[in-house]
Amino acid sequence: MAASSSSSSVIPGFISHATPTRTLSPLSYNRRQHFPSSPYQKKTRGIVGSTKISAKLGQKTALEYRKLGDSDLVISEITLGTVTFRQQNTEKEAHDILNYAFENGINILDTSEAVIVATKVCGYSEQSSYIRENAKVLRVDAANIRESVEKSPQRLGTDYIDLLQIRWPDRYVPLFGEFFYDPSKWRPSVPFVEQLIAFKELIDQGKVRYIGVSNETSYGVMEFVHAAKDKGLPKIVSIQNCYSLLLRCKFEIDLVKVCHPNNCNIGLLAYSPLAGGSLTGKYFDIDSEAAKKRKT
Repeated sequence: MAASSSSSSVIPGFISHATPTRTLSPLSYNRRQHFPSSPYQKKTRGIVGSTKISAKLGQKTALEYRKLGDSDLVISEITLGTVTFRQQNTEKEAHDILNYAFENGINILDTSEAVIVATKVCGYSEQSSYIRENAKVLRVDAANIRESVEKSPQRLGTDYIDLLQIRWPDRYVPLFGEFFYDPSKWRPSVPFVEQLIAFKELIDQGKVRYIGVSNETSYGVMEFVHAAKDKGLPKIVSIQNCYSLLLRCKFEIDLVKVCHPNNCNIGLLAYSPLAGGSLTGKYFDIDSEAAKKRKT
């Protein structure tokens, strides 16, 4: 069975891991019953199949379960990513990976709007406008957020989303291989308050439970937290950033202080904990199948 996409590993101390989704109806799973006391649970409708996916808190497993930030989400310390599904993995392999993960206590399924199903709303993009019906540029504004969330439950086969994260900021930040901030790339962006107001409407409608950010900076986290406190809007509970033994500084220099429970209390969902597979050692042999695929 081919390896699944990146799963986050526990960072000792306060950092938690998040749950961007609840179910995947195309894979014939029923809604997980994580939160029996949640008012959202009353809205559940049946989905194809009868298998319940649950956080197996009572079973004997090496996994630990942690509370995400100041939310009431209790989640396993390892996240199952789906970025390779339908690309590097076949449908059967995806089913096998999902079965193995859930049978062993993982209750977190990480998806993305630009990959399979939406549990993150894309940030500013001039290249990904095809994701929206009538947009030339993707923005994190009310219209884009609303369209993303309206389509997400249909793909997921669920009534609501546990955690909706902004996949990358609306404003300019160094992304995906960039390490330094370029002041010349600054551009006007959707105000933090405006973004939070749009999320609040969806939370009030019962379509989203919690919100978070991804590929974010200390400045962005602090601005979101301050705007929420100042205007009485929903507070972000998570940040999903790249973190591994090969890429530690971006989080450990200052974000760790911002996200500390005694400060902003933001849970980290570390993506690419194996540095894109490099830390597995599978690329050491340049003639290996994995190395050949990476070259192409």
